[in-house]
Amino acid sequence: MIPINPNARIFEPNQRAMIAWNGREEILLLSTDLHASDSTMLLEVLPLMSEPEVKKGDLATFRKATDLINRKLYHAASAKGRQMSEGIVVPSGEVTFHEKIGAHDISVTHLLDAQGFVKWVMDYLKTLEIEGNIISEEMRELIEDYIGEGFEWFVFDVVTLGTETVTNEPIQYRFKTEHLFYPLKITSTAEGATSIELLILTPRLLNRFPSLPISRIRLKHDPINISQDELAELNEEMYKLLKGNDRMKLRIWEIKGELKAFDADLLAR
Repeated sequence: MIPINPNARIFEPNQRAMIAWNGREEILLLSTDLHASDSTMLLEVLPLMSEPEVKKGDLATFRKATDLINRKLYHAASAKGRQMSEGIVVPSGEVTFHEKIGAHDISVTHLLDAQGFVKWVMDYLKTLEIEGNIISEEMRELIEDYIGEGFEWFVFDVVTLGTETVTNEPIQYRFKTEHLFYPLKITSTAEGATSIELLILTPRLLNRFPSLPISRIRLKHDPINISQDELAELNEEMYKLLKGNDRMKLRIWEIKGELKAFDADLLAR
């Protein structure tokens, strides 16, 4: 994250995403809560391993998926003759959002070195009639790390922040990847703690985590099976991505911690 106001500190207390992955391609529906210590425009940076298709997402997808999980867990408990109060773990009853901001200015750029990243940012600042280099050495090193790991595609998203927490309207990214992927390292330039809730949808359960240790991930409930028809009601593109899989696994992963402590991304397969 790069604040245009160099004196502003950025906070990202909540991140929420729904990730559908079929083993070759991922759809990442992403929304975050943000605020700043002072009013500023913010340049958000999302590294990806292949060129993405980017479109506006729908907050209702999060609510529908959470409602489906709650409903299935309730029915499973009832079938066993137990009440939900008898130790049955369920996710939050509802997904809550702050005031939504919908003004995104998104660019997708292919970068081969960190200098190309710096040039893109400087050229963009010139369009805003802003002079000076606002890219920290920490951010430059992060970009170099990502490019060294094979990440050549970067999504830039410009939003305007104040001191009140706001919820970004979700953006949906679709891209090819050999692992289920969620970016964490790139958020380490922000301040404070964060709570990340990930709705994970795959044809099978995953057991290999080559980057972020699995001990950092909390499974909030037993995975549920969902059908093609149920998925079609949640998200049409995710339905098409996973078409042909009859019993898909849906569950919520939770990751918490200080943003500056994230030194690895989430990769799983």
